[in-house]
Amino acid sequence: MKKRILVLGAGFGGLELCTTLSETLGDAVDVTLIDKGDAFVFGYSKLDVMFGHTTLDRVRLPYSRFAKPGVRLLKETVVSVDPMGKRVVTDQGTHEADYLVLALGADYDFDATPGLADVNEFYTVEGAVRVAGILPAFAGGNIVVGVCGAPFKCPPAPSETVLMMHDYLVTRGIRNACKITLILPLETPVPPSPETSRALLAAFAERDITFVADREVRSIDAKRRIATIDDGREFPFDLFLGVPVNRAPRILEASGMTEDGYVPVKPKTLETRFPDVYAVGDCARQGTPKAGVFAEGAARAVARTLIARLRGEEAPVTHQGTGSCYLEFGAGRIGRVDVDFFSDPEGPTGTYHAPSVALRVDKDNFGSSRRARWFGL
Repeated sequence: MKKRILVLGAGFGGLELCTTLSETLGDAVDVTLIDKGDAFVFGYSKLDVMFGHTTLDRVRLPYSRFAKPGVRLLKETVVSVDPMGKRVVTDQGTHEADYLVLALGADYDFDATPGLADVNEFYTVEGAVRVAGILPAFAGGNIVVGVCGAPFKCPPAPSETVLMMHDYLVTRGIRNACKITLILPLETPVPPSPETSRALLAAFAERDITFVADREVRSIDAKRRIATIDDGREFPFDLFLGVPVNRAPRILEASGMTEDGYVPVKPKTLETRFPDVYAVGDCARQGTPKAGVFAEGAARAVARTLIARLRGEEAPVTHQGTGSCYLEFGAGRIGRVDVDFFSDPEGPTGTYHAPSVALRVDKDNFGSSRRARWFGL
């Protein structure tokens, strides 16, 4: 009888995990991938949509294009998870597995920040589309990009946003009528790489962008147009773009799997405390940032483990905790930082690659290779 592998969530982690299993095992294993959505969107594409560089229709990758031997993808909403029984209930029925992998990502907790629901956020697809409709009519004033808590998805994204906002306002001829402020709950824009952070801070200074470090937005008064941060300071705004508090999906909390908001795992193996249950990506505390490339790396490690176990071999320890993040510096230039979270016992390290037009080709190849690998596009 075929072993059953159940994967929850078709983001970077779920797509890569199922693709790797299919490539190696094909129809010899029964893999079920469940996601409530009908399409995948790269996180960085939301910024391109928001600033009018592309449209949502052009960046949506329909799950109907994900067709892999041995894998079935179901559009269902997870209702409950029983990690001991490896049993999952959805709005369509019950699924049982021999191995269960959680790749549900992180949810946004709008209620954690009073008033946030009354203004704009740009981390959801819907939020980015909404801002894209607002920006063309924006005539000037205070723009505040504020993060409401840490950890949060894609730590460089808010820095990219203010630099892309600068370019957008210059193109429209209204930059001098605007003030841009970034509020970030990190001491530097990219803590693992001081060189990358210095480059971003220099870019902020060159463009007259105010950087408020190591602070988070605690409340929003939409009527007064005031954002209050955790030290009590108030920032007036004409346009607020927020990053909501992130948390693991509440169904995982209800299952008893979370601690301090996320699913704890062994960083090198991604094992939870429940036998034959793994967690990867943003829903887990896997020792790396909450970004797609790190979910992808963790998924590959779990795939190799499952393949070895199904073959009766010793499971390898292959989660490297490495990944590369591309950074929009504006003016058509892309930078990159390669980060390693596990190799150095002193802590994470990062290697900075200065922004260039050539690295934009590198970033485009990153996206196109995954579109082809996962969706055949």
